Parts: sequence; C-alpha cells; structure tokens
Amino acid sequence: MFRLRTSFRHAMLAATFFASLPEQSFSATLPALDLHLGSQSLAASLAELSRISHQDILFSETAMGSRTAPALNGKYTFDEALQRLTQNSGLIVSRDASSGAITVKSGGSFPRKVPRPAVEKASPVREEAMVVLGAGQSRQVQTLSRTELHKAAPGTSPLATLSELPGVNFQSSDPLGAYEWAQQITIRGFFTDQLGYTLDGIPLGNMQYRNNNGLAIGRALETENNGPVTLAQGTGGLGTASTSNLGGTIQFSSIDPTDHYGLDVSGTVGSSNTWRGFVRLNSGILPGGGKFYASYDYQYADKWKGWGQQKQQQLNFKYIQPLGDAVKATTYLDFDDRREDDYLDLSTSLIKKFGYNHDDISNNYKLAEQIARAYQAGETLPSPYTSPDDTYYRGGGVRQDMVGYEKFDYHLIPHLTGSTTVYGHYDRGPGTWSDPYDPTPANLGGSPLSVSTTEYRMQREGVLTSLAYQRWHHKIEAGFWFENNLFSQAAKLYPLQEGVTPSNFQRFYENPFAVQWQYTFRTHVYQFHLEDSWSITPKLRINAGFKSLVSNSSVATAQSSNPINASISASNGFLPQVGVLYRFNKHHEVFADFSRNMSAFTASASTGPFSTTQAGFAYIHNKLKPETTNTEELGYRFHNDSVQASLTGYYVDFENRLLASSLSSVIVGNQNVLENVGSVTSRGVEAAATWRFFRNWSLYGAWSYNDAHYNDNIVNSDGSILRIAGKQVVAAPRNIGNFKLAYDDGTIWGQFGGQYMSRRFYTYLNDSPLPGRVLFNLSAGYRFNRPGILKGLEAQVNVVNLFDKGYISSIGTTGFKNSDPGGTYQTLQTGAPRQVFFTLSKHFF
Repeated sequence: MFRLRTSFRHAMLAATFFASLPEQSFSATLPALDLHLGSQSLAASLAELSRISHQDILFSETAMGSRTAPALNGKYTFDEALQRLTQNSGLIVSRDASSGAITVKSGGSFPRKVPRPAVEKASPVREEAMVVLGAGQSRQVQTLSRTELHKAAPGTSPLATLSELPGVNFQSSDPLGAYEWAQQITIRGFFTDQLGYTLDGIPLGNMQYRNNNGLAIGRALETENNGPVTLAQGTGGLGTASTSNLGGTIQFSSIDPTDHYGLDVSGTVGSSNTWRGFVRLNSGILPGGGKFYASYDYQYADKWKGWGQQKQQQLNFKYIQPLGDAVKATTYLDFDDRREDDYLDLSTSLIKKFGYNHDDISNNYKLAEQIARAYQAGETLPSPYTSPDDTYYRGGGVRQDMVGYEKFDYHLIPHLTGSTTVYGHYDRGPGTWSDPYDPTPANLGGSPLSVSTTEYRMQREGVLTSLAYQRWHHKIEAGFWFENNLFSQAAKLYPLQEGVTPSNFQRFYENPFAVQWQYTFRTHVYQFHLEDSWSITPKLRINAGFKSLVSNSSVATAQSSNPINASISASNGFLPQVGVLYRFNKHHEVFADFSRNMSAFTASASTGPFSTTQAGFAYIHNKLKPETTNTEELGYRFHNDSVQASLTGYYVDFENRLLASSLSSVIVGNQNVLENVGSVTSRGVEAAATWRFFRNWSLYGAWSYNDAHYNDNIVNSDGSILRIAGKQVVAAPRNIGNFKLAYDDGTIWGQFGGQYMSRRFYTYLNDSPLPGRVLFNLSAGYRFNRPGILKGLEAQVNVVNLFDKGYISSIGTTGFKNSDPGGTYQTLQTGAPRQVFFTLSKHFF
C-alpha cells in the first residue's frame, strides 16, 4: 500500500508542478500530430484521427455517407486536422460542453465551412448513431457511444447496456446491474472470467466477483464519466492488457476534461428508495495549458426484496497536461467505497415453494438464531424451513479501492508516436455471511451464529508501453506490458452476541476467533506484441501480428490445516492474429480474421490450480495446460445514408478446458483439483442493423445464434463417465434477440426496447433447463436547449422490466453442477420486478 500511495503522490506532484510552471513554457493547445492519412472515406479518416489524437470523435456512419476526406500528410494540430477533413462537407462539428467529446453530424443539404471545435461553445449535441457497427475494422467490433450509455439510469453498469449488442448476454439480480455477486456476462459461450477488460488501456482483470487481479468497472469509474465502450466479440487487439481474453475483450474509456470551465450536477430518485447524487467540476484550460475534472457521487438503494441496502461513494479525478509540443501527460485517480447486502441464492425448488421474492431474513435475527440452534441440535427447524440453507440472516460484501495511472503520449520523430502508462491498484475488503454451521464460542458472545468472511487484499502495479511507426502504406506497432500483483486471501470467523441484532454487519472486522486459512499469491505478467497494418490498395488492408505472453504465479501459506507452497507458469511465445478488410465500394465491405489466445492460470484459493492441497497440486502440476482458443470470423458490412448493417459468422475451438473435480481417493485430504477435460466448439451467426426510417427516428435490431457445446465426456474419480459430449455450454443461450425503437430530435428523446433470450442450463448434463424470457425497457428525456436559466437542464425517466416479468436472471452464482434432477442446487438469482428511476441533471457555465 505504501508503494501505491507513493506512486499516486509522485503523479500528483508531477501534475501540480507542470501546471504551476509559467504559461510560456507550454503550448496552450494539444501537441501537433504527425499525420499520414490517404484520401479515403471521411468515416475512416475521422476514426483514424480519433485514434491518433486520443480524443473522442462521435459520428454516425450513415451521416458520413459517401463523403471522402482529403489526404493529410504533415504536422497538424487536432483542430486544424478536423477542420481540413470536414470543410465543405455540410457537416456540423461541435464539442460537448460537459464531456469534451467532438460530435460530427449532418447539418442539412447546403455545404458550409465548419467552425473549429476548440473555440465553439455549443450546447451538448447527441450523435445520430448510438451503436457503431465496426466499419473499417478487420474483425467483429461494435462501439456503444457515450450518449447511449448515458440514456440508462445513472449508476447502471455499462455491462448491462452492452447486452443490446449481438451475442452478448448480461445478467444481474438488481435493476441497475451493479450488484457484483450476480453480475455476469457471456459472449459466444464464454463466461465472465474468460473475457478481457480494460479502462483507458489499463487492465481490470477477469471481472469475476472473487477477482484476484482487478476490479469491477463500477468501482473503477463513475458511470457519468463513461466514454464510449468497445466490444470485440472474439478477437481483441493484440496489445490488450489481459490474461483472460479467450472469448473477446471489452474496452472501457473515461471522458476527458473539457476546455471550458463548468459544473455538472445530477440527482436520481426511484424505486426501492434509490437515490444518487453526482457533481463534477471542470477546470477548463489552466494558465499552464492543462485541464482537469474532479467528481463525486453517493448512491443508496434498498434491495428490491428482503432487507438490506446497496451503498457506494466514489471519487474520480482526471488531469491532462501538455508538456511542450510533443508530449501529453494524463493523470487519473479513482477512490471507491462499496457496501452491499446479498440477495439469496435460490434453487428451482425454493422458487416453486416460496416464489421469486424469497430472500434472507435480515429483519429477524431471533429467527436466524432459532434455525441455527435447531440445526446444530439435530432438531426440526422452524416452519416453513427444512434446511439452514433455505434462508440466511445476512450476507454481503465490502470493497475499498484506489486506482490510478499516469500516461504519457508522445510524438518523438516524424512518423513515430508512442505512449507509456504506469498504473497502480490497491484493494481490500471482506465478503461476509452469517454462518449457521460455526457457532460463536460462549466466552465471546455465545450466539449460534458467527460471521464468516473471505477477506481480500490486492496490490497491483504495472507498466504499458507501445510505439507506432507509420510510413508509406504500413503502420507497425510494438508494445510491452508488465504487471506485479500481490494478492492475499483469508477465511476467518468473527463472534456475534447471542440475542443482540448486529448494528453494522457490512464492515471491516477485527479479532477473529478462528482463521480457517490464509494464503498469499504473487503473479508476474509479461506480454509483448508486434503488429503491422498494411494498406495494400485503397480497398484492401491486412493486419498481421502476434503476442507473447508469460504469467508466473506462486502461493505461500500463512495459516492453514492444509498448507500449500507452490508455483506454476503459463506461457506461449507465439499467439498470432491475422485480419483482412476489403472495401468493394463506399457501401460494402467484407472482413475475415483469425486469432489464437491463451488464458493464464488463476492464482487464488477460490479457484485455479492452487485451490487444493500440496498433494493435490503435486498430482496435477506437470499435467495442466493453459486454456487456449482459436477463433475464426468472416463478416460483411453495409452502410448508406439510412442503413448500417453487419452479418458475421464465427467458429471457435476452445482447447484444454479446465474443470475442478475430485480425481483420486488415494490423495490424502484431496480437495477439488483442476484437470484438462477436453474442448468446446462454438459456432454461430451474429446480425445487427440500424435503420433511420424517418427524420429523428431509428430502429435497431440484433440477433445471434450460438451453438456452443462440449466435445468430450468426463471420466469421474470412480471410473464412471459423465456424458456431456454434445451438450450445450452452461449459462449460454443459443438465441438472443434485441430491438430498440428510438426518437431523438435534440430536445425530446425516447426509446423502447426489448430482449429475447432462449433457454439456458446450469447443469453440464443439461437436465434442468431454465425457460427463455422476453424483457422490455422504456426511457425518455427532455433537454432544455433554449437560452435562459433552464439551459443545460435535462430530465430523464427510465423504466426497467416494463411489464413486470418474473424471471431467473443470473445462474451459476455458486458454480455449476453435473446434474440437478431434484432442483435443489442453490445457484440461481431472480431478476428485479418493474423499477422506475427519475433523473434531473444540469450543466452550469
């Protein structure tokens, strides 16, 4: 923690120092860009300018239409380049006063000279396309605009909004998708911890609840500061900093400070006593050329069933400072404190017996003690409960995070650009549970219950660096990523007082009466990548490259009755990626790509090769192979002034799948251990289209079919065969469909959408199917754009689960099972009923 705080202190001191230097020491504008853009479609040139300058340029492929951009070769400021690309195009260029994002949109049929955005003070304008279907990309990629994300209720996880993209299935049991225990996403049959996640390029780990190498996006970035989110369903970029991206990557981004001083405030109220307050101050450009924003939010919500709360407070700070004409420094800091009460994990039998609203009994500590006391004495439990797992008194989680990075973007010599990012992350917090199996000792309180915790501490630091050389028809990029991660995990028991209801359950505990186990894990990650993007002709481009990945992990036992001290490595020196893009004309293009990815072993006591005994690890150490995937895609895209569409087919071969099982009774004290159990094949089709069928009106639709099945049976420890070959992968529906009807005239907006999902399975034998379902959502808003005291005010209403559908949301929250014919396995979460949220936001100055 000392090292992390020191790095943050140095970053802040450096930023403050540069900002305090005399004004003449720095240019008040961003560094000049060394551009080599050929004459091509305007959409492609804007996308390339956004990538090179690291500034958001929001536009619609359909609005750009058949417009072409002039060639740019030489040094230009960002404003000069944007003006040259869009001059005489009939397009309007404006800068969002709250986010700093540039919007390029259609402005009518008469061309006009576009004002330079750096000096334009326009009211926020929403771009026309909410989903960009990856035009110009040599792989399946979609981007959700910042505007689309912000049409969800504040506090909504951006993962939930991603569910409208083809092939994506996101589930959670709370209406905003923020409850981390039940937060799940599957893409093409790959689960949450088999995908890669980054924020502004820095790694967020595998995003699972018991995250050993990162954190959830909701704790790393306030939702009001979300920039565009990019999803690559099968093939992420070679430089993506992730050791778990078997099935795709999700790249989050934070907005930049604005050039103008301003204050943004918003407040949200809604169902389940939800309320959220947010404030963000933008400094505007300071005397030294830098600019920053600082923001804070506090959110509170009761659970929609049972008792308990979800509470979070968060602080974001971002500072951008040009250092002369060639270097730009960016500082980002995030502080977060989250405390949430759990929803009870259910089984199908419990749902049939008690209904979808069955939950814990946090309002009745006396009853919880009676259940625990009866179970421990072997007596009949109070009716209607037959097992201590039918309900609990309380459970939940506490997390505190500090995340930060210092990034330098630089233009070293003509044609050569690069960036270096140094980042750190500190996390601590327990997961809590009222344990009816381990009573509190009499001398410490004597309750038949105790508080069982799984406690986490994490300290990560790392560096990412890359260089790109662009000359003639080639762009060659090379990069390196290193991370050092020190992660500790412990299971402890804390006392409760008999007959005294705990006044504060979700907190940091001290002085346990028992430590069941405690381990420390250290992981070093090294990744190198090299890629060439070759524009062979104006119509044909090839991307080819590879990455090398090495992950070394070790575990040391601090305290345990089954100690384990061991190390393991996962490495592959050649993980190739090849993509081809061919444009037939301004409307039609096709792409094809191939990639090979590897996942490193998880270093944790909860899962992975270390979640066993010393003997169990010795048994598997030399047999385990890291999981790998080979992904092939073939796709077609079309766009004109009113329609953009994409159709993609894919084939994924998932090799060396890992599964925890009990291998042999001769291993004394053996717990579950990992083994490679064969492969999985995923094949499917994804289609998406947006149709602007009338002025200000659009219709979006997406459909995906995914056949993800196991290829091999499993031999159990007793020699029996678990016949899962040909069975559908757990948690992955075969069919997902989305639609959204939207209207937006700049003042009034509204959208009505729905999602269909076919049946899913939580058993490997597929003997307990969960039915499919259809859900609908509604949202609308009004923007006060006319001059006056109300200018900058916006009102918004969001209705989740419009028709109050009862359904099962997340599955596999406590894992998956071979078979569950009686429906007794508690691994299901039910979804929230209809919930309504109302938001008022105001931009000042």
